[in-house]
Amino acid sequence: MSDLELSDDLRTVLGERWARMTVVTETASTNADLLADAAAPDRSVLVTDHQVAGRGRLDRSWVSPPGAGLTFSVLLRPQVPLLVWGWLPLLAGVAVYEAVGTVASARVALKWPNDLLAGPSPEPATFGKVAGILAQTSGEAVVIGIGLNVHTSREQLPVETATSLALCGVTSLDRGELLAAILARLDARYAQWVDVAGDAEACGLAAAYRAACATVGQVVAVTGTDGVVARGTAVGIDTSGRLQVDVGGTIQVIGAGEVEHVRPAAPG
Repeated sequence: MSDLELSDDLRTVLGERWARMTVVTETASTNADLLADAAAPDRSVLVTDHQVAGRGRLDRSWVSPPGAGLTFSVLLRPQVPLLVWGWLPLLAGVAVYEAVGTVASARVALKWPNDLLAGPSPEPATFGKVAGILAQTSGEAVVIGIGLNVHTSREQLPVETATSLALCGVTSLDRGELLAAILARLDARYAQWVDVAGDAEACGLAAAYRAACATVGQVVAVTGTDGVVARGTAVGIDTSGRLQVDVGGTIQVIGAGEVEHVRPAAPG
């Protein structure tokens, strides 16, 4: 039996907090499937063992080999102002960070905006990307796709900078247990955020994100959606979840872009 089958134990752990749970053997894209389902209820979850044509950030390919990773999407219908929806992918990042750090006992950190990094040593500079998150909207719904490399081998990884939990020394992992842990943390963080109308500061989400984010304090090169590269030191995350970068003494606020960690900032 696959460790991603919806066993009675897994259903018990998840309880009734998720309206619909579906596991499929293979699909092109869990995000695309949920986005195309106009009738999908709030808190729908779609999990696949093998994704063959998913897309990541910046339209990159997102393929998960059979049995190697944990690939799923959740559909949410947030009853909060649209202005704060930008926190949702960061919220998902915190949930994955908390769950993986606890269940897998892995050394993890977040890279702005929502990549999860992991490594076999305590030094974040040696970490590789172990999970990615992509949020897409459709009308009143947000679909958040999460791809986590669990048993993925070095040969199966798409780029040299990626890694997996197995390659970080975490080998005895049940993907069903990881799924339950991530969904439990996502549910808790989401409920707290909705309860305060999406105020990330009031519910502690902003503080949790800042504490987990390895980007702050790094010398970075940020490529914006317009292709312009900003180089400087990441100095903070603002109340909207945007990255603050000190570029030659001027603070630039970046809402979206591709971040490269160049090196840790010099002390003092």
